[in-house]
Amino acid sequence: MSKKIIFNAFEMNCVGHQSPGLWAHPRDRSWQYKDLEYWTDLAKTLEKGFFTAIFIADVVGYYDVYNGNVRAAVKNGVQIPVNDPLQIAAPVAQATKHIGIGITSSTSFEHPYTFARRIATADHYTKGRVGWNIVTSYLESGAKNVGDNGLNRHDNRYEVAEEYLEVVYKLLEGSWEEDAVVRDREKHIFADPDKVHDIGHKGKYFEVPGIGLTEPSPQRTPVLFQAGSSEAGKKFAAKHAELVFVSTPSKKVVKEYVADIRKQSALNGRDPKKTLVLALVAIIVDETDEKAKAKYEEYKKYISREGALSLVSGWSGINFGAYKPDEPVKKEDTNAIISVVEHLTNGEKEWTPNELADWVGIGGLGPLFIGSAKTVADQLQEWVEYTDVDGFNIAYTVSHETFADVVKYLVPELQKRGIYPTSYADGTLREKIFGYRYLPENHPAAGYRDIEKVKREEADKR
Repeated sequence: MSKKIIFNAFEMNCVGHQSPGLWAHPRDRSWQYKDLEYWTDLAKTLEKGFFTAIFIADVVGYYDVYNGNVRAAVKNGVQIPVNDPLQIAAPVAQATKHIGIGITSSTSFEHPYTFARRIATADHYTKGRVGWNIVTSYLESGAKNVGDNGLNRHDNRYEVAEEYLEVVYKLLEGSWEEDAVVRDREKHIFADPDKVHDIGHKGKYFEVPGIGLTEPSPQRTPVLFQAGSSEAGKKFAAKHAELVFVSTPSKKVVKEYVADIRKQSALNGRDPKKTLVLALVAIIVDETDEKAKAKYEEYKKYISREGALSLVSGWSGINFGAYKPDEPVKKEDTNAIISVVEHLTNGEKEWTPNELADWVGIGGLGPLFIGSAKTVADQLQEWVEYTDVDGFNIAYTVSHETFADVVKYLVPELQKRGIYPTSYADGTLREKIFGYRYLPENHPAAGYRDIEKVKREEADKR
C-alpha cells in the first residue's frame, strides 16, 4: 500500500451528531457545541494527529419522520438544536495553523449570490483553509420552514445544484480578475473597474446579472466536498467534487462506489486519482483489544434506540416507528437520501428496526472498528486495499474522547507503517491535499474564468 491515508473528523454543530444518546455519557463534551472552546480544543487535538480537516455536517430542518413528529428528535437531542456551521471556521483557523474546515451548505436554502460572499469571506479569514460540502438537502421540514411547499424531487434537486454551482463558479472564478485589486495609493485606485466583470447569468432557476461582492480569496473556489451516493449524486460528484464521502457498512458497496466514481470522473475529463473518496467509520481504540471492547460495552449503555431510529428515519424517509421491532425493513419510494434506502434494502443484509438502532446508535451507518491500535490499523488498511478509498471520515462516539484516542493510539501505529502523514504541507487546504492552489483546468469551474467569453457564448445560444 503506497498512498497515505487521509483522516477527517466528522462533526456537526449540535449535540451527539451520529451517536444518539451518548451526550449523556459523563465524559462526553458534545453538549458544549455552542462554546467556541469546544471547537478550538478539538481542532488543536486533531492537528496534533495530522487530520486533514474537520468536516462539519449540517441540516436545515429537523427529523420528524419517525412516528410523524419531532418529539423523539427533540427529546433525545437528535441533531436538534443545531447551530450554523460556517461561524466555526474563523475561530478554528485562529487556534491552528494547518487543519482544514469543511463547511456543509445546501443549494436548496440560500441564494448562490449571498452564499458566494459568505464562503469567500471564510476563505479569506482562514487564509484558504475552507472547504464546501455541497448538499441538496433531504428534510421536508427544512423546505417548509423557509417558505417552500416542500422539497423538490430528488433528481431535480441536483439539476438546481448544477446551476447553483455555475453561478458560484462565475462569481468566484470569473467576476474579478486575478490582478483586479491594485491598491494604488498614488493614483487613488483600489481596484481596476475594467477587470471586474458582470457575470450576466440568466438561467432556469437563477438570474444574477452583476459582479461578485468579494475580491479573489486564497483558493477562489474552496475545496469541494460532496456525499452523493445515488446515481444522480454520483454523477454530480464525479463532475464537481474533489473529496467524496460514502457511508455504508458494506465493503463491497464501497468498492463498487469508488470504482464508479473513478470511472465517471475520467469520463468527465478529470484525473480520477484526484477525486478522492473517504468512507465513514466509527473507531473505538485503546491500548489493548480488551480495553477497547470494554469501552464499547460502556458506551452501548448510553445509546438512545429511539433517537437512533429517529435519525435513520429522517435520512431514509422511512417511518421506522410504523414497523415492529423485529420486522424486516422494506424498500419504500421516498424523497430523502435515496442511497440510504438502497443500502438498507439491496438484499445484501436484511435489516430490522432493532438492528438499525444498535448499528446507528454508535457512529451512524458506517462500519465500527473496535480494538487496539494494531487491530484497528489492520482493519483500516484492509479497507483501503480492498475498496481503494483514500481515507476515512471518522464519526465520534464520545467527544472529544474518540478523537483523542485516535490521535494517541492509532495515528502513531499508522505512521509506523508508513501509511499516514507525519507533517502538513504548506499553503491552502487544496495545496495541502493536492499540491495546487486553484481548481485545475480540467475542472468545470475553470471554464468560467474568462467570463466575457462565457457571456458571448451564452448570448449566441439564446
